[in-house]
Amino acid sequence: MATARNTVFVPIDRRQFLALIGLGAAAVTGGCSSRNEPTGATPPPPYPEPEQMISQDGVLKAAVEVTRERLTIGDQTVVGTVYNGAFVGPTLRLRRGERLELAVTNSLPEITNVHFHGLHVSPSGISDNVFITIQPGSTQNYVVDIPHNHPMGTFWYHTHAHPYTEAQVFGGLAALLIVDGLTDLLPPELHGIKEQTVALKDYQAVNGAILTQNIDSNAPTTRTVNGAVNPTMTLDAGETQLWRLANIGADIYYELQLDGHQFHVLTVDGNPVWRIDARDSLVLPPGQRLDVLVQGAKAGTYQLKTLPYDQQGDMYPQAQLATVEVRESSLAPAAIPAKLVDSYTLANTTVDNTRTVRFAKDQATGHFMIDGQMYDHNRIDQQVKLGAVEDWTIRNEDKQQHPFHIHTNDFQVMSVNGAPYDAVSFQDTVNLPANSEVVIRIPFRDFTGKFVYHCHILNHADMGMMANVEVV
Repeated sequence: MATARNTVFVPIDRRQFLALIGLGAAAVTGGCSSRNEPTGATPPPPYPEPEQMISQDGVLKAAVEVTRERLTIGDQTVVGTVYNGAFVGPTLRLRRGERLELAVTNSLPEITNVHFHGLHVSPSGISDNVFITIQPGSTQNYVVDIPHNHPMGTFWYHTHAHPYTEAQVFGGLAALLIVDGLTDLLPPELHGIKEQTVALKDYQAVNGAILTQNIDSNAPTTRTVNGAVNPTMTLDAGETQLWRLANIGADIYYELQLDGHQFHVLTVDGNPVWRIDARDSLVLPPGQRLDVLVQGAKAGTYQLKTLPYDQQGDMYPQAQLATVEVRESSLAPAAIPAKLVDSYTLANTTVDNTRTVRFAKDQATGHFMIDGQMYDHNRIDQQVKLGAVEDWTIRNEDKQQHPFHIHTNDFQVMSVNGAPYDAVSFQDTVNLPANSEVVIRIPFRDFTGKFVYHCHILNHADMGMMANVEVV
């Protein structure tokens, strides 16, 4: 992974600014966006949805086994590190106020564990506790209680076993977790609309196996959607669908665009928005999710693609992710609402404390650091009082971008390089542009305990760019 940095802070442009919450700058899509398939072309494979495990009577009882085994991705058979034998593991679905009881059996030769990314739940005991280690041959039972007021949207779960996180997520240990009820916030005419998950992962294989070491995020890679290569999605002209977009890969960015269509953003990292924006393109750094509405344009064939993306160190080329078939229909498009929920901004909230956090790299050693230190699971880097609202200034002293992620408590972005930021929701991941300073406001509510914050480029976290916070 190519990286370089200096300590000069520079303003960011509108494209970088919108990328902070995944809302890419509106792209101009010139020319006619519909295309006809070439005569005799091999049709792409049908659209796959991951297996779903759904709660019953207020409880979701589920079990996953972590294995290394052969699986088929596109036209390749490779060895991956997976949940229940699938490159994208089972989607866990439950509603707020319900309980998740998940048994995780580790059949790997090394430790693993599970993090429930984005959930506002206890970080202690056998809940979302990333300090649990599941030894080879052992089973760990997790019990996660979803609060009655929890946001409704798309989350995910993945391994967080330091320092194996990058290799295990890259191999396949990542899947979606949905807190249902989002469509209940939409107007009645949009209740019951079709949902499609768009779980984004990439992989690199050598000698028939996905890499488990020396992963180069700047190397050629195969992009997948729900574990498939260029699957086909369908919708009718005028139809409105809910797409759950999630970057659940280990290291790389996506900038999504669907020719001839816009994305109407409903949630950021599972948090319903107080203003629905329409975008031609969306930037998703590693770890981020966006629930969006998509309305079918005129009948034709379109590409869902990721645009070229410059990570100021890595350069990700354009790639087609899926083929979207829009079918003839006389359906009139439904009106898109202006918001999902009333504003819950923290703009006028009293701030109890301020902190500064620095992301940097030791060029001599290649280690990634926070506040000049590599990660130590025994060290408490920040201690916070329960109920406090704090402003954290996150300084990225690097030419490369870093997605900042904190567990348990979501935050609101307040400013970027001193300029006020027009937030539309809370979020759990924010992209730090190169050589930038981002201020976030975090309410530490409901839960005491110890958890982490880190760069969600998992290579960087494994190499030291992670730290501990304890709420007391």
